[in-house]
Amino acid sequence: MSPLRVVVLGSTGSVGRQALQVAGRYPDRIQIVGLAAHSSGELLAEQARAWGVDDVVLADQDARCGEMPAACRLTSGLNAVAELATLAEADMVLNALVGAAGLRASHAALASGKRLALANKESLVVGGDLLMPMAKPGQLIPVDSEHSAIFQCLVGEPAGSVARLWLTASGGPFRGWSVEALAGVTLEQALAHPRWTMGPKITIDSATMINKGLEAIEAHHLFDVAYDDIRIVVHPQSCVHSMVEYADGSVKAHLGATDMRVPIQYAFSHPDRWDAPVPPIDFTTLGRLDFEEPDMDTFGCLPLALHVGRTGGTLPAVMNAANEVAVAAFLARRVGFMDIERIVTATVEAHSAEAVESLEHLERVDSEARIFAGRIAGR
Repeated sequence: MSPLRVVVLGSTGSVGRQALQVAGRYPDRIQIVGLAAHSSGELLAEQARAWGVDDVVLADQDARCGEMPAACRLTSGLNAVAELATLAEADMVLNALVGAAGLRASHAALASGKRLALANKESLVVGGDLLMPMAKPGQLIPVDSEHSAIFQCLVGEPAGSVARLWLTASGGPFRGWSVEALAGVTLEQALAHPRWTMGPKITIDSATMINKGLEAIEAHHLFDVAYDDIRIVVHPQSCVHSMVEYADGSVKAHLGATDMRVPIQYAFSHPDRWDAPVPPIDFTTLGRLDFEEPDMDTFGCLPLALHVGRTGGTLPAVMNAANEVAVAAFLARRVGFMDIERIVTATVEAHSAEAVESLEHLERVDSEARIFAGRIAGR
């Protein structure tokens, strides 16, 4: 059997690096044929040499790149990233880019008929109305742990049998905190996630809990389930990655280690299952599984995101852009933790939702929202 030929977008990030670890376990089953990163040129060059990749893209045209293999074709810019997603010799594109920058690449991959392993939730948050009609059955495989869990729970079930999706949330590092306590949060505290090892952007999104709102929007598009039938539950052990409730009252839950290599590997192996890339959970030592309602009053970004999802149109693109700007400002220590919610809310309230017309329309809305949010953030 020929190996699966994969392009990894965002190869120097957390998910991208773990994807290459998975590929390294199965050199006879996975061949890396393209790599793209934003600005980590030295690591990208190291990966290109290690994997013997011929096609490499550095999105940031001003970033410096390390020494590439002699036969390697190096291009730069966001358009080049999207072009890499259409690479003729690739079977699958793993989109692990961060933020709305991944939308154009997801669009290109689907349009060219590639299987898309999607770890870039913003593609569907911003452009779900565009992307989902393009996706043929089996072409789009979710990589986010929650959506991979739901995807796996749905295997073999008849269409129309789903009553409800249960999205689990760890609660982040500030579960149980008050609004007053959150006002003094430091960057170091916000980056100290109690369960998952992730990149800085998604770690902050988990701390504000907007990430779970983004995931609800993604689930709505992926599985064609109404928002009223998507429930969010805080599960601090992060062992149950999500659940599907069926019409007869039965519930399927996906349980496993808190390690992204598991859903990444399943995206590569689907519909087959390969040997576990991580040690299995020992349920005799797990102790307990707790579930509780999310605190919608303290973590205002979560109900805001759910409202934005229900409204739809261009509003999710606006919210996502504002959040990316606000989180970047917090990571740069230019604003406080609670300013993230303030910036996102103000930007959303200033926008009137429009019907999505095209990819270019969404990119224009995204750009305008970033300018507006940047002014509030003091940039």
